[in-house]
Amino acid sequence: MKKIQKIYEGKAKQLFTTEDENLLIQFFKDDATAFNAQKKAVIEGKGVLNNFISEHIMLEMARAGVPTHFVKRLNEREQLVKKVKIIPLEVIVRNVTAGSMAKRLGIEEGLELPAPVFEICLKNDALGDPLINDDHAVNVLGAVTRAQLEQIKNYTFKINETLREIFKKIGIKLVDFKIEFGFDAAENILLADEISPDSCRLWDEKTSEKLDKDRFRRDLGGLVEAYSDVASRLGIKIN
Repeated sequence: MKKIQKIYEGKAKQLFTTEDENLLIQFFKDDATAFNAQKKAVIEGKGVLNNFISEHIMLEMARAGVPTHFVKRLNEREQLVKKVKIIPLEVIVRNVTAGSMAKRLGIEEGLELPAPVFEICLKNDALGDPLINDDHAVNVLGAVTRAQLEQIKNYTFKINETLREIFKKIGIKLVDFKIEFGFDAAENILLADEISPDSCRLWDEKTSEKLDKDRFRRDLGGLVEAYSDVASRLGIKIN
């Protein structure tokens, strides 16, 4: 499968058309961004690690019964994925207080929540990806129907359950994560984009060491080393 034309470039990935109109090639860049791209850097090797980790997790999601856009990994930096129309919502699940929620609500980080918290944001960089509610998504923006949003919630909680089990087995606490969904040609809802340390907060269960993009956000250093640690614990071998 060959790349034909670049049709999208985001903060961390590019998308290319292929000979098959229903399949795209997703390319993982080494670019790191934070705070709505106000902070930027290129961190060599990050894209390769995210590609392998996301492949591993997407395959686990499929085994858990969550439909995804992932088809197969092509090489160190590229995946073959199903073409989807991205739903303009960022879906977030929080298991532990951290990041923007802790700041927004004036609470300390690291508090275990009694149940997972589901959040949605409008996917719009110009507006700063504002937090919205179900009625905004359905009745104001028309991004999804009420039934589609319910299906997204069901998939999301299944993803959270599966991810928590995956990471717990390797001594990592899943603090929170952000995901995206899209519609395929038949209007089926698929998990899209990626799941990696770029899109999850991951803390070592014993030390609370950050193994995610907070290492870049907070100038902690060692981002590639942290991502490599996650990959190694997952049993991923990168040539």
